[in-house]
Amino acid sequence: MIGRFNWAGIIDFLPQLMTGLYYTLLISVVGLLIGFVLGAIFGLGRISENKIVYGISSIYIEIIRGTPVLVQAIWIFFALPLIIGQTLNSIVAGIIVIALNSGAYIAEIVRGSVQSVDNGQMEAGRSLGLNHGQTMRYIIWPQAFKRMIPPLGNQFIISIKDTSLLSVILVPELIFQGRLIAANHFNAVEIYTAVALFYLVITLSLSLILRKIERRLDIT
Repeated sequence: MIGRFNWAGIIDFLPQLMTGLYYTLLISVVGLLIGFVLGAIFGLGRISENKIVYGISSIYIEIIRGTPVLVQAIWIFFALPLIIGQTLNSIVAGIIVIALNSGAYIAEIVRGSVQSVDNGQMEAGRSLGLNHGQTMRYIIWPQAFKRMIPPLGNQFIISIKDTSLLSVILVPELIFQGRLIAANHFNAVEIYTAVALFYLVITLSLSLILRKIERRLDIT
């Protein structure tokens, strides 16, 4: 089978595959940036003493974590427009899906990281005359953020792979482009192998970067 691979033909489709790679990374990066904001808000909401804030945060996290990404994508792209009366661009819908999905998992990362900081740190901040908000900002959050980096890196990798499911809502990412090429040129083996290699290079590169960051910050 290896002898039948037409790797030279892959070069002709590199521009199309690079377009898919661009949208894969665009949706992943923008979605994760928004997801981090959502995660920070709802993660802190999960440890809030306000029952309403805690309840809203818990509902969001449980709904998103309890449903598949594919179902979320289909609902946001096909069902949500019927509710709001506005058609969504597939790329915008993809970003929303990744943002909401990653936000729920990041919220649990934030909650766990903040709660892992020793309670004595809060008392130390109070003894220095800092209020709760200042203690969280200057003492608790820096320590918690350092501990978030490894799981945040893992979530980034997971979200990049999750973008492959967005082809179902016509997002022109790697899998979508690969399917178009394979369907039109009957070279599924070469194209899907190339797509797999693209994902592998991305995830391995991120893993190496993450390890360097962990060593630099001496995360334990």
